[in-house]
This record gives sequence, structure tokens and C-alpha cells, in this order.
Amino acid sequence: MEEWREYRLGDISTMKYGKLPPKSIGGKYPVWSGYRCVGTSDVMNCPKGTMVVVARGVGGTGDVKIAKENCYLTNLSIAVNLDTTFCNPYYLYYKYLLKNQKYLDSGSAQSQITIDDLKRLQIQLPSLDYQNRTVAVLKSLDDKIEVNRRINENLEQQAQALFKSWFVDFEPFKNGEFVESELGMIPKGWRVGELSEVGEIVGGSTPSKARLDYYTNNGIAWLTPKDLSVSNCKFTAKGEIDITQEGYNSCSTKLMPKGTVLFSSRAPIGYITIAKNEICTNQGFKSVVPQLAGTAFIYYFLKFSTKEIENKATGSTFKEASGALMKSLPTIIPISSVLDGFEELMEPIFRKQETLESESRRLAQLRDTLLPRLMSGELKVNEIENVL
Repeated sequence: MEEWREYRLGDISTMKYGKLPPKSIGGKYPVWSGYRCVGTSDVMNCPKGTMVVVARGVGGTGDVKIAKENCYLTNLSIAVNLDTTFCNPYYLYYKYLLKNQKYLDSGSAQSQITIDDLKRLQIQLPSLDYQNRTVAVLKSLDDKIEVNRRINENLEQQAQALFKSWFVDFEPFKNGEFVESELGMIPKGWRVGELSEVGEIVGGSTPSKARLDYYTNNGIAWLTPKDLSVSNCKFTAKGEIDITQEGYNSCSTKLMPKGTVLFSSRAPIGYITIAKNEICTNQGFKSVVPQLAGTAFIYYFLKFSTKEIENKATGSTFKEASGALMKSLPTIIPISSVLDGFEELMEPIFRKQETLESESRRLAQLRDTLLPRLMSGELKVNEIENVL
């Protein structure tokens, strides 16, 4: 039976606030202000491996992370230097993930956590050996997720560069003939049209929230912009909650096919994801069902056009890209052989990205299932070490 001991966090660590942002911006060290990276600096004040607690900041107070590299912390964060003879920093990081520390609010006008708050925090820890073995299990999952993220990021950079090369700079076609258009010179045979010519623009709707029977955990996939605010996935199967057939029939939302490009048109404008399966959305989307062009062309066209859409959007409370705006968005329309060639080039990239995202999602679910059981002692680390 593993023996657990209780400590005050202040007894097994030293803590210090970050400092005001450095005057000299630019360098090899990322500058973290709260939970956001706001630039780089040529000086650092937080070594790699330090546990960092966000002291204050909208939406981020109480968040905990481990510095993955030497960095500079501003005064919105607290660096917690743990005595590693008692505690593995990653173990405490994982433990914090289970218990949101936002309740440590000191009661000031702006929600915040102080060093005194953290020093008083009582924590229970098993032996250092047990901590290290637990971290090895959980971190192996996180490390694989991070490897997948980096691969996908690299693939995404390649894909965006290819779209720009083909449809912005026209590099593969520069030896051919060009003609004038309202968007400048374009390859002969191409034309300028509207987005509605390459795909069907589809809005969404929300069933009445007063009807609980319109919502379910396992029904028709339904998406809101809020769902995408907590997901960086390029491919999406469903939102946090599904709707029932009755809910679907009660409103004007429309089920769209796999491969539809889902584009949030308000609050905020510009979340983009690709449907992994049939899905519908709320009114915060103007999605594009591929017709003349394929998924990849439409996806990157919207990526490159987001700023233009934001500038043209209207609204008093918040800006919204209307259906009329999206339908009439000027779009370069290449000849069909070029569109087909681009989709063929993108297909293995998209397939690889979707596979890695699915794997990372399964690994994250496994980690989140193991985490509370390992931290509570319900599940012994030796019971899963060999399996993993």
C-alpha cells in the first residue's frame, strides 16, 4: 500500500511573481503573459521545467502549466520552484488538472491568486518513486499527443504554402498565358466568380432551449462556435451536445455531408473546421458544402479570406458575416483539371492529419480516464505500466 503524506505547498517550494514585460522585444525566449504568449525576449526569468500558475487574467486565472522551454514570465504569473526531493513538478501539474484552483480568488475587483494563497495550499503526495512512475505513464500519452500536433502543424504549413503557390502566386502556371480580371492578372481559362458558385452556402439554427427533449448526448451531430473555441481540430465529428430528430424538425438547421467546410460567421468570425460526418450547426455558421470545388480548395480559400470577411461583416452588437456576404464573396475559379489536381495533392495530407487527430483524441480520453484514478490511488501505476 503506497503511503501518502500531506504537505503545505509553501513548505516544499519557493515562489516568485513574474516581472513587467521586458523593454526589449525580440529574441529566442517566449514571453508568457498569463496564459498567452505575447512575443519573444532576449532575456529569460523562468527555466524550463518550472511549474507556472496564472495569477490573474481574463479566463485564465488558476491555470497551471509546466514551462516547456526557458521563457520570460510577466507579472500575471507565479513561478513555483518545487523541491524535487519531495515532488515531481509534472505530478503536481497533473494533480492540479483535477482541481480547478480558481476558488483561490482573493476577493479583489479582478479575480486573482496570490503567492500567500498558494503557500497555504495543502497537498497529498505519494513517494517520489511513485510520482515519477505515474508521471512516466501520463507524460508518455501527452508526449505522443504533442508529437502528433507538431506533425500536423508541419503538414498544415505545407498545405497552406501549396494553396498560396497555386492560387495566390500562380507559380505552377507562370509560363502560361494570363488575362486581366477584376482581381488582377489570372491564368487564361480561369475566371472570377462568387463563393456560391463553388459550394452551397448553408446557415444553421437552434432548437428551443426550453425543450429538453430536443437535446441528447447521442443523436444528430450539432455544432456551435463555442464547441470550436475549445478545440483546435481541423476535423470535427460533433459538438458538446447532439439534438434529437424532434429538435432537428423544429428548426431550420440543415444536415450537411461529410467534407463540408464549417465556418463560424459570428461570435467570433473565422473558426473553420471540416465535417468528419453528417452534421448540422446553429445560426453562428455559414458553412460551405463543396460542389464545383472540393473541400481542400474551399477550406484554404476561407482561411486566406477570413480577414476580408471580417472587414465586410456588419452588426451593432457584434459583427456577423451574412449569408449574402458569403455567397457573393469574390472567388477565383480555376479550370476543373486544376481544382481536381489540387484536391488529389491534398488528399494524403488531409488523411494523415485526420488520422493523427483521431489518435490524439483517443490518447487524451485515455489520459483523462486514468488521471483521477491514479491521483486518488484507486488505480495503481504498476497495473498499467506494462500495458502502456
